[in-house]
Amino acid sequence: MDYSKELSPEIREKMKKNLVYVGIFAVVMFFAGLTSAYYVNMGGGFWLKYPMPNGFYLSTLFIGLSSLFYILGIRSIKHGKTGGLKLHMGLTLVFGLLFVSFQFVGYRQLINRGIYNPSMYWTYPEILVNDGRYGDTITATIQNKPIRVDGNQFSIANRPMTDTEFKDFQAYLKNYALPEQVIFSRQHTPLTAVPSSKYTLFINNEALLIKEGKLYTNDSTVMSHTDEIRLCKVAMNVVLGRGQFMIKGQYGKDFAVNLKGKTLSYKDGNFWINGRILSESAQLNARETSDNASAFLYVITFAHLLHVLGALIYLIVMVKNSLTGVYNQNNHLSLRLGSLFWHFLGILWVYLFLFFNFIH
Repeated sequence: MDYSKELSPEIREKMKKNLVYVGIFAVVMFFAGLTSAYYVNMGGGFWLKYPMPNGFYLSTLFIGLSSLFYILGIRSIKHGKTGGLKLHMGLTLVFGLLFVSFQFVGYRQLINRGIYNPSMYWTYPEILVNDGRYGDTITATIQNKPIRVDGNQFSIANRPMTDTEFKDFQAYLKNYALPEQVIFSRQHTPLTAVPSSKYTLFINNEALLIKEGKLYTNDSTVMSHTDEIRLCKVAMNVVLGRGQFMIKGQYGKDFAVNLKGKTLSYKDGNFWINGRILSESAQLNARETSDNASAFLYVITFAHLLHVLGALIYLIVMVKNSLTGVYNQNNHLSLRLGSLFWHFLGILWVYLFLFFNFIH
């Protein structure tokens, strides 16, 4: 027997609200754990810091507008204005969908800056480029002038490369930027050399020679398959805009690295703190450190996005009911219950957004 029908409307409303509050509490604890783990990990070693993408700023605006129109919708139905309810609930859904869309815009902007979702890798990506870093074994000259890199800034002799020069250098190395699986699959097929009157490639400070369409390390030795893999990886990193960091951009302007809360400077291929170079062991540790900051960013924001997507399903039902006249001045409890969780998700996103802006 269903005894809930014997309860007063006030009691039933309170019971349903309590269920929503329990769900909200569970979500709060979940994200409190994630952000606490972020904060603890951040204080334990090297930590990559960078500004949030513009897409996240716009999505914050959209979820705020969505909550505003939800409030106006409930106010409309309380006054018996069903037309206002339909308009405002429709706008609530539109801006909710825009929030989701611009979350993905933000992810795309992160990827374009070289900040990848860790699920794209077998392991978490490192802060610094380790595999195929330009300057370790492979270097190049342009018209006999050495091309160097510090951070992500490429230079010719002692002056920074212009954007045009760097794009031309990328276009040249793109000839060798073959995916790793392609190189392994053609183990017995030497790389096709690309002659250039402008660029000369070096391996271990020895110029590579081009003979019969192949690369030679000296007059009689064809470039080894291992060195071909190195060249391809270096070329791929340069084409992607990477120098010594996985993330693109200028160090200190577009991103920085912290060590136990202190921002490090980077020059001459090394980290410095308070005008002193870090120890060799610390430099080695930096080379081996994974980009946990970006991993946490993706995990936390995507977890929130999943909750929003779930709430959107309920919101679509609310909009349908609003358009078909299910709600009236005396019957809109489910609408108000849905608003509690929707507003909570909006507030939660604002908290996460501020957390990442001021902590990340």
